[in-house]
Amino acid sequence: MAKKVIFISFDYDNDAHYKNLLLAWDKNKEFDFELYNGSLKDAINSTNATYIKSKIKPLIAKASHLLCIVGKQSASSDWITWEIQTAVDAKKKLIGVKVEKAYDSPKPLINNGATWALSFNFDAIKKAVESA
Repeated sequence: MAKKVIFISFDYDNDAHYKNLLLAWDKNKEFDFELYNGSLKDAINSTNATYIKSKIKPLIAKASHLLCIVGKQSASSDWITWEIQTAVDAKKKLIGVKVEKAYDSPKPLINNGATWALSFNFDAIKKAVESA
């Protein structure tokens, strides 16, 4: 079975430590993570956004899956919404990982058949990745 290449979508300002934990777990080589590891503080419609999108889109295209870390601010992030929609348009499989079960999920994650881990722990995430 081919190794899954997973693009990580996350709120850089609030959830980077969860991304770092995923990357630490990746040391076991069960996952192959891809990410744009830069801040997306620019507005999604800014002139710099075109450049940022040009860097992110090929990473999503190369991935087989998009894993979204659903933190407190994720549902209101235009960047996360764009990343998920870009993955949907490219027919990538979606995985949602809730930091807290009560946090709102980005709408394109809900409406496009994502596989879910409802808590942020290795076993739940591994199970969601395996079933996606």
